[in-house]
Amino acid sequence: MHVALDTMVDTLKAAAESSRLRILALLSRGDLTVSDLTEILGQSQPRVSRHLKLLLEAGLIGRYQEGSWAFFRLSDSDAARDFVLRLVAGIRGADPQVERDLERLAAVKRKRQDRAAEYFSVNAASWDHIRSLHVPDRAVEAALLKLVGKRPFQSMLDLGTGTGRLLEIFSPLYRRGIGIDMSREMLTVARANLDKAGISNAQVRQGDIFAPPVERDAFDLVTIHQVLHYLDDPARAIREAARLLRPAGRLVIVDFAPHSLEFLRDVHAHVRLGFSDRQITEWFSEAGLDLEESQEFEPRAGNEPRLTVKLWLGRDQRMLIADPSNHAQPASAYPIGETA
Repeated sequence: MHVALDTMVDTLKAAAESSRLRILALLSRGDLTVSDLTEILGQSQPRVSRHLKLLLEAGLIGRYQEGSWAFFRLSDSDAARDFVLRLVAGIRGADPQVERDLERLAAVKRKRQDRAAEYFSVNAASWDHIRSLHVPDRAVEAALLKLVGKRPFQSMLDLGTGTGRLLEIFSPLYRRGIGIDMSREMLTVARANLDKAGISNAQVRQGDIFAPPVERDAFDLVTIHQVLHYLDDPARAIREAARLLRPAGRLVIVDFAPHSLEFLRDVHAHVRLGFSDRQITEWFSEAGLDLEESQEFEPRAGNEPRLTVKLWLGRDQRMLIADPSNHAQPASAYPIGETA
């Protein structure tokens, strides 16, 4: 990617200050609030906000709102992210001040993990009950990994990310991962889990699955894991997800087959009691997707009624046309899971 000389000079000016370099080094490790950065840097909030404003204007970082909190992250632009990562790679571990910043960052992340653990302790019993009714999550995760394949790709979006688990298991494959969830509590859990796993190429944001705060035609893989049954209008969610895919991109849905466990509706706010292959196929077709595969995971044996987990894979019907000037195609030039 070519950059105009004046633009490059402005970008270098924005980064060429010690506090702003420290901020970029911290944001390369994950999203942070102004309060987080104030605590880590030991500077006043107005001063930190001024640095953030300059970095935003230079296009090196991004900002998103989550309730009353504003989070800052590295830019979504691949060129800007690559520039920052190359810039900060040379100062990590080489500067005592940066080392102290990273120690304080670790303390901030421990606080997140404590909040996540508290939330889990309150809700664990109900989640464990539902998990006991179906095949272990690891079996479904193994199938997902096999389905997507081992070929690296550019970008992934997880709608209704919950604990961030799918972002975690696919992190070795994508360059940039984003998780969207409406619940601030679940976002706290997801951030803590990603921090604990040392994943810095993924971020989570608060947002509505029907209007996710991300660009369209931008993702090679979109996932919706155990979310559709909470929605009044699952078809609309699938249509919105399809609009986010790049040509030939994939949408993967994991949910339940049709069942009659009414207590899930009464106690756990499930709006839909599962989905049939025929229903998903129709919704995929309406969204411009081809259903490529459907897998079924039988429930564990037991005395009470159980849940069958289903996995559906849809592909965007548009063909991905590679740039003929490139002899070696980028990873995203081939459908996920396939090779040249």
